[in-house]
Amino acid sequence: MDAEILHSGFDGLKFTVQTDIPPTLRDILAAAKEHAKQTHRECVVTLGNIALSVGGKGARGFTAHTGDHGAVWLFQDPQDPIPNSPGVTVDFRAFGLATGGLEGAERHFREGMEAMGIKYVETQLRVTRADFAVDFLAPWFEPDRSALVVPPGTKITEYTGVDETATMASGSRVTGLRAGAIVNRQLAIYDKRAEIIQQSKMGWLAIWNGARAMQGKPPLDIKDRDTSQVWRFELRLGSKQLRNRFEMRNWQDIQNMIGDAFTDALTRIHYCEPTSDRNRSRWPLHDLWRLFVHVVGNDLRVNCCGVLPSDVRNANRIEKMREIDAQLLGLFVTRAAISDVSGDDFHEFIENHVSALQRLCDAHPVPVEERVAKAMARYRWV
Repeated sequence: MDAEILHSGFDGLKFTVQTDIPPTLRDILAAAKEHAKQTHRECVVTLGNIALSVGGKGARGFTAHTGDHGAVWLFQDPQDPIPNSPGVTVDFRAFGLATGGLEGAERHFREGMEAMGIKYVETQLRVTRADFAVDFLAPWFEPDRSALVVPPGTKITEYTGVDETATMASGSRVTGLRAGAIVNRQLAIYDKRAEIIQQSKMGWLAIWNGARAMQGKPPLDIKDRDTSQVWRFELRLGSKQLRNRFEMRNWQDIQNMIGDAFTDALTRIHYCEPTSDRNRSRWPLHDLWRLFVHVVGNDLRVNCCGVLPSDVRNANRIEKMREIDAQLLGLFVTRAAISDVSGDDFHEFIENHVSALQRLCDAHPVPVEERVAKAMARYRWV
């Protein structure tokens, strides 16, 4: 296998903040939005060190961005709020993540929130999406839908163009595959070269050529597909994984556990070398997939804690149950001794004493449901 890694890193990251923008910022955004509508172009507002480009869209809020290396900022209008919607949404741009990583994104977020005077605390943050991508120079490769081994029920889409989602037509060159749902986990394998040409994203070519220059290699001739074909393997995680399963909320959670989330996802989706074996789980992994898994694991090794939050809670719960069981056993032994019960009759004593405990429970002035609920509130495994 002859494949060259041109780039690896985060390609998407989205946060929401459960807070309202201040009245002063609301007035500034409203005026900028109205100006954008009248002039049919974005209105640039300078707030401290932040240049905010405000658009005319957003029926009940405001849409703005801080450039290709910043983020798209969506603000809900506190005077016309949408129920159950976050006040602020921040969707970081791919170029900013590619050049600054998580640290740069967090710095931009905090500087932006301070410059705009938006008050918040860490518990109001919610991470809703994270994408990690690796770009391979591999002109010989072409995606094969049958090579994807995914969990049952996972939707797989094969397409022949950057914006197409239909199954490819017979004889067309496959330009990409997409498996899964973005709200949960999704794998995308696609022709990145074609995308940057069609969408004029030549900044990626600069990134690729920069990586080649560091290795003493010449720049790519983007016009020659046979020597410049770049395939992107991109793994995307949504709120079901980040918030529900791994319980990530804020920047510290991302730094501590994002590697665990991506590592877990890579065990559930595979790109393989198809064989005649009907058991697809036994198919050997494709060489590019092995390399992809290695790069993700290596790049995110510092962002792993090696355990799920639910595992920690379960361990604490099990230990507490063991502790209480030991206390119950000790009490039964003491109760048996007081009742002159011998060791040979101990097990029978326990079985018979359960009925006495049930009668005691029924005679208690406080209903057992209320007492259990109170105990459950006392032991919250968070």
